[in-house]
Amino acid sequence: MKSIEITAKTVEDAIDTALKELKVQREDVEVEVLEEPSKGLFGILGSRMAKVKVSIKETPGQLAAEFLNNVLQKMGMKVTIDSKQHNDYLYLTISGSNLGILIGRRGETLDSLQYLTNLVANRQSKNRVHVVLDIENYRRRREQTLVKLAQRLSDRVKRTGNSITLEPMNPHERRIIHTALQNDTAVHTFSQGEEPFRKVTIALKNKAK
Repeated sequence: MKSIEITAKTVEDAIDTALKELKVQREDVEVEVLEEPSKGLFGILGSRMAKVKVSIKETPGQLAAEFLNNVLQKMGMKVTIDSKQHNDYLYLTISGSNLGILIGRRGETLDSLQYLTNLVANRQSKNRVHVVLDIENYRRRREQTLVKLAQRLSDRVKRTGNSITLEPMNPHERRIIHTALQNDTAVHTFSQGEEPFRKVTIALKNKAK
C-alpha cells in the first residue's frame, strides 16, 4: 500500500497536500493523524504542526490477489493469478501444479475459498464486487458437465413421466440447471429445500408444481 507522511499547519492542509502529491481523490485513501497541531506560549512559541499519514486504498482485485497469494504460499504452492474484471464481476484464475486439492469434492473447497476471497476483497469497498474464482478451468468444465446432465435427465423425465430430483447444489450450479432447460417445452424445473441442501427437481410441465 503506497503511503506518504505530510506536515502542515492543519490536518486538512496536510491531507490536501498529500492528495495532490498522490494524485488521487479523498475517497481513494485512508488517513491516519500522527500529530494534532497545537499552539505554544502566546500562540507563537513552541507551536506544533499537524502531521498525517495518507495511504492509497488497495483495489478489490489487489486485496483478493494478495489474500490468495498469502494463503497458497503458506500451503507451499507456487501459483500465478490472472484477473479480469467485467462490470461488477472480478474473475480470478489460479494456475499452477497439483491444484486439485483446492477444488475439492464437486468444487466445495473452491467455493469456500471463493467465499473468503469475496469477504477480503470487499472489506474496504463501498461498491461490492463479485469475485469468481476458478482453477484449471474447473468452472467451465463443471458447467458443461451439468448442462449435459440436465439434458440427459430431461430426456429420462420425458420418457418415463417421472420427475427427478438432483443432489443438493449451490445457487450457481442450480442456476446452470435451470438455464439449461428453460427453453425446453416439455419439462419444468424448480428448487426446493433449505440451504445448503437445496435441490433442483425436473418434472413434466403438466405434472409440475
